[in-house]
Amino acid sequence: MAKPVDATIVKKYANRRLYNTATSSYVTLDDLAKMVRRKEEFSVLDARTGEDITQTVLTQIVFEQETSGGNAMLSHDFLRRLIAAYGDRGNELVLPAFLDHAMQAFTEQRSRLAERAAENGTASEIEDEARRTAETFHPAFRATRRQNRRADLRDIEDLRAQFRTLQERLDRL
Repeated sequence: MAKPVDATIVKKYANRRLYNTATSSYVTLDDLAKMVRRKEEFSVLDARTGEDITQTVLTQIVFEQETSGGNAMLSHDFLRRLIAAYGDRGNELVLPAFLDHAMQAFTEQRSRLAERAAENGTASEIEDEARRTAETFHPAFRATRRQNRRADLRDIEDLRAQFRTLQERLDRL
């Protein structure tokens, strides 16, 4: 992932300490979570190798958030499905973009709902909007499944072709 030009560099040392180079201070995962919530761009680099480990650190923040007393947002079923999705070529092509889009749409929708609630405070309107948002994602899920099925069918057809080729070779012997 390319680093944004004005991103703060955070260095992670072998002792697992994180050093914010912009403020010349050590920070915690909680501090980085607050930076994310404030929409501050940052990249985390391994201090020894210079490798970008931002994704790993962001995953650690999610893990900390999920295990820190009662505010878990990822259900067991969701996590199981996510784990099962790894290693599937079709998922690797579609799922990251889909999840990014879904999270962006959720964030935008939540902002609109908060604005409406502040204007008129009607709970039923907010519930209706939430229901419409959920319905929006059903076609997207179906499209993802269709793409996966098409990839599976292509794989099956490839295997059939390989099998026919092997059968022809055996017949010639």
